[in-house]
Amino acid sequence: MSARTTSNESTTYDVIVVGGGFAGVAATKFLGKAGVRTLLIDRNNYQQFQPLLYQVATAQLPGTDVAAPLRTLFRRHKSVRVLTAEVTAVNARDRSVTLADGTAYSSRILVLATGAEVNFFGTPGAAEYSYPLYSLDDATRLGSALVAELDDRDAALADGTTTEPRSVVVVGGGPTGVETAGAIAEALKRVVPHYFSDQVAQQFSVHLVDLGPTVLAPFSAKSQAYAHEKLDQLGVRFHLKTGVNEIHEDHVVLSDGSTLMADTVIWAGGLKAQSVIGTAGLPTGRGGRLDVSPDLTVPNAEGVYALGDSANIPDGNGQSLPQLGAVAMQAGKWAGKNIVADLNGQPRTPFNYVDKGFMAMIGRGAAVAELGTGRKQLDGPLAFASWLAVHDALLPRWAQRTDAVANWSRDYLTNSRSAFMVGTGESGQGVSDR
Repeated sequence: MSARTTSNESTTYDVIVVGGGFAGVAATKFLGKAGVRTLLIDRNNYQQFQPLLYQVATAQLPGTDVAAPLRTLFRRHKSVRVLTAEVTAVNARDRSVTLADGTAYSSRILVLATGAEVNFFGTPGAAEYSYPLYSLDDATRLGSALVAELDDRDAALADGTTTEPRSVVVVGGGPTGVETAGAIAEALKRVVPHYFSDQVAQQFSVHLVDLGPTVLAPFSAKSQAYAHEKLDQLGVRFHLKTGVNEIHEDHVVLSDGSTLMADTVIWAGGLKAQSVIGTAGLPTGRGGRLDVSPDLTVPNAEGVYALGDSANIPDGNGQSLPQLGAVAMQAGKWAGKNIVADLNGQPRTPFNYVDKGFMAMIGRGAAVAELGTGRKQLDGPLAFASWLAVHDALLPRWAQRTDAVANWSRDYLTNSRSAFMVGTGESGQGVSDR
């Protein structure tokens, strides 16, 4: 088979998986082990570990620790082909996809695991002037911007130029917003003075804005109170029950009428399904996602599965499962089982999610964890250690796990970050397959 068909040709696979995130990779791994002829398509040639992107932005980890080349992951799965390309259209009726160059591929079964894109909820200026934190490129752009601001302040102070204090504004009080705000505040307190004067760090304050009355809304009141206390100790300033009306190049206008002077605004305020889902000709539900049946198939779309941030997966109690990496990974593997059953003419089984709980990092030695269906609550150093262990174990390759432990050990035992003075490294495009 040629590596690429012409724009007028169509190549058929047993399964096409669109998206190389947690769900898409988990499904493709199961199919590869079963010897199913599968095409995995993603715009990037790597799988990124999203929960750690904020640590790339704050130079705690290099990008190579959170991105695994897809071809490396599937090197031993001879029935799997990895294609780096942009899918611009999906046809659910004939289970086909069209790429940006016009190439078309069709399949017996189509898996939509396209991931998410930022939802700015129509906030004026948000798309132009804020930094989302959903991709490796987002993380490296943010990291470079933060270091550039520090450099500018250092130069101004050295020249004797009068400078007004500035804000770093984080929009969204969920786990991503809390972890990002905590990481930046801690860096200003402990790491920045290691490279610059104390005056430079004092030029910046971190603000956390959220419409809700508390941070970490899905967590217990105890965990919320602990996170609030630890963030407060790091100097984070809260604007709760407050929205963002406008974002400008150098300031943010809040819904209470106040203004924060800020050159860096980080948007952790919400996600929605990738817009390509809207081309599939299927009705969408909450967040632009596809509502799926318990067996993870899309109703009235034969041979089409939806997973991860492309799907609203029922929890059995009239609600949808949360958009978590754990849900995506388990659903991906389960979809793989059901697809093999489809190909062998056997019945599918409903997805049974094993709830392992959730956790959030606040800073050095500080985290919250609520584990299992009973939500066993941990906070402080024990939760911090649990967070490190779980996230390290979930990294896809042994080399990354070892390197992450080394970087975390250095970071949490010292105030030095090797990537700090050069931003966060390269853009993340074209991660090596070696």
